[in-house]
Formats: sequence, C-alpha cells, structure tokens
Amino acid sequence: MITAGDFRKGLTFEMDGDVYEVVDFQHVKPGKGAAFVRAKIKSVLTGSIKDSTFNPSEKFEKAVIENKDMQYLYNDGTLYYFMDTESYEQIPLEKSMVEDALNFIKENDMVNINFFQGKAFRVSPENFVELEVTATEPGVKGDTSSGGSKPATVETGFTLNVPLFVNNGDKIRIDTRTGEYMSRV
Repeated sequence: MITAGDFRKGLTFEMDGDVYEVVDFQHVKPGKGAAFVRAKIKSVLTGSIKDSTFNPSEKFEKAVIENKDMQYLYNDGTLYYFMDTESYEQIPLEKSMVEDALNFIKENDMVNINFFQGKAFRVSPENFVELEVTATEPGVKGDTSSGGSKPATVETGFTLNVPLFVNNGDKIRIDTRTGEYMSRV
C-alpha cells in the first residue's frame, strides 16, 4: 500500500478499478486547513489524463508493472510489431501507443515495453540513441560567435535543434527523454 503523500512522477497505483500513473504532483500546505496533494494522473489503460486532489493519508494499492525489452521489427501501416528476443513472441501495437517512441526508433532497435496484467501500455526507447542527420542547412562560417543552433531532421523524421557544425550524414546522439542533441558520434 502507498499513500498519496508518497506520490512521485512515474509511480503507478490502482484506484476505482483502473491503474493510474502520476504525471505531475504538488504537495500543498495552505495557511488554513489541512495539507493535500494535487496530482495530474494518467490512466495507463485508456490514456486519459485528469487532475485530482487527494488527502495525503489516502491509501492506494501499488500497481505491479512488468517491463520487457523487445525488438521493433516493422509496421504494416496500421500496426507496429515488436518481438520478445527470448521467446520470439511477436506483439502488434497500435500507432497511438507507440507514437512518442517512433521519433527515436528504427527497425531492429530495442525498446522497453511496460505491461499491466498482460496488456502493453507504454513503449520507451533507450535513453540515448544515435541517429543520422538527413536534412539540415549548412553552417555559415563566421556565424558561430553566439554558439547558435539550427534545425536538423534525423532518419526517423524527428526534427531538433543542433549546433551549426553538424552537417548532413553526421551521426548524433539524442537524449530521448527531452529530445535534445547531446553530441556528435
């Protein structure tokens, strides 16, 4: 059992027959009255997000989430297929479930998939990925005094800001949690 006072980002718990993940939270101690916890929670089964207020001593059952490393194989236009590298079992997932991860994964890349009671609900790429730049403007010599940046598109179609010295064909390291450029490889 966990209490609302224990809420942290990413924590999963069961409430009203559904499983929720804490997206954001704030412990509030007003001048008058009792303290409370204001939280933004997301249903891991339906994806809906709601704002709720909790008494810090309210108790909830902690949800048991299973994590599996799987390999992204291909997509057939509507479904995206992932394979368990130990059992070779393949699971199809809808685009809405993998949309955020698609910015950073290519075929045959490894991802982490979260399951609750056998149902997949989140696909996460590795924290750092190396992708090739496919389109960017060339940096202009003498334009670097301010340490500027320019937009670049990588092989997955994701666009991010990179330093002026990065060119087409360069491989770069990207932090998938923030979508920011880390370094050239």
